[in-house]
Amino acid sequence: MADSNAERPLRKISTAFKELAAIVNSPSPEVPVAKFSHACSLVSPLFGCLGIAFKFAEMDYVAKVDDLAKASSAVSTLVVMVDRDIEANCVRKAGSHTRNLLRVKRGLDMFNVCFRYYFHFCRGNNSLKDPASKSYAQVFAPHHGWAIRKAVALGMYALPTRSQLLTMLNEEEAEAKIQMQSYVNASAPVITYLDNLFLSKQLGIDW
Repeated sequence: MADSNAERPLRKISTAFKELAAIVNSPSPEVPVAKFSHACSLVSPLFGCLGIAFKFAEMDYVAKVDDLAKASSAVSTLVVMVDRDIEANCVRKAGSHTRNLLRVKRGLDMFNVCFRYYFHFCRGNNSLKDPASKSYAQVFAPHHGWAIRKAVALGMYALPTRSQLLTMLNEEEAEAKIQMQSYVNASAPVITYLDNLFLSKQLGIDW
């Protein structure tokens, strides 16, 4: 049973991404770096919930969200941030805000895909291996070397069960599905906005 006094990360994530979706769907979709980085920081605990398989992804994601949060003190919107990196000719350099933004986007995409697979594979099944492994294969694996892919594959055997995940998220099954679906719906236009931002600047998204 969920503890009403404990944190419920899925609800915070859902709310934050609904707010971002409203911005990207507006006539003037100027996404503040501070608001974006805060919403992304709320996603960080989800990596931790998946255990050792996603430890590398968690560390990488958290570091890059932190970089964007720090950048928000100097740049107003994501477009301004990317334009500055283009002007400085540092887009693809390690540590650039734009490169970090692309990596963070993949983290958002991973859970969008993972939650959609969750609905498909977890009916009467207590294992998270299918949604976790398939979402990793779709989003992260094409960009990871052999050693990382092998480590993730081994870590999949240590994933929590679905019931353990719900306990960590402090949610009942029915409410968790509502919040996951809310994130799927709200994050989709945000991810599309980010893809279009990169493509509109001729930067590509597969690097």
